[in-house]
Amino acid sequence: MSIREDATRIHEQGFNCAQSVLAACGKYTGLDEETAFALTGGFGGGVCCGEICGAVSGGVMAIGLANPHTDCEDKAAKATVRRLTMSYTKQFSEQFGCIRCFDLKRSGHPCPELINYAAELAEKMILENPKYRGEENGNL
Repeated sequence: MSIREDATRIHEQGFNCAQSVLAACGKYTGLDEETAFALTGGFGGGVCCGEICGAVSGGVMAIGLANPHTDCEDKAAKATVRRLTMSYTKQFSEQFGCIRCFDLKRSGHPCPELINYAAELAEKMILENPKYRGEENGNL
């Protein structure tokens, strides 16, 4: 099943956009669906107030989990997750005109379209990152 199909399946069950994207990225993040659902439960509808799109939030979380910055002294990890997040939000915004839930809905973009794009983009960015692929230490 593609990440798009998985994200759609999750959303059709009634989960929000953030839940759908993060849970669909589970094979890259190591999160089980229940944990992904719990973590992102309040992020739907633009953090329940129309701000940053839940699909974007879920994708950013997936990118962060696949590229962890867990040591405050690790400047390289911080730079990597920052670069990936900036690229992710920029590409999403270029595709849809913004990352704000309220504005996306007002411009007529349905949630499934946003979820599918966000999940595929997160997967693409995770897989293209040398650290995730094991190239950083010559493992490929």
